[in-house]
Amino acid sequence: MAASVPRPGAYVCGIDAAMDVIGGKWKVLILWALAERPSLRFGALRREVPGITEKVLAAHLRELEADGIVHRASYEEVPPRVEYSLTAAGLRLNEALAPLGAWGREHVLDGARHP
Repeated sequence: MAASVPRPGAYVCGIDAAMDVIGGKWKVLILWALAERPSLRFGALRREVPGITEKVLAAHLRELEADGIVHRASYEEVPPRVEYSLTAAGLRLNEALAPLGAWGREHVLDGARHP
């Protein structure tokens, strides 16, 4: 997946590049929410990611859209309606994150913290 957003500096490896796309507290939670409910309006997405501000959600959605991870569909209705969904690249990214989620459930959520 080629990022359409210019990124600073050179990457050391593929994980470094991927983390640049999904880095931060909120982006993986946005991806998770869009995987759970494939098409969400802004307000519904905000409710699915508790604690995120409107400003941060809007900024992250713009970045994920520019990176080809999220699709924004705008409908000419009254009132206007916008829905967000994962692109094919976003679905593949979520598949790649699944083992990380499984590790987190096993090693952190289940209380079986391993050194």
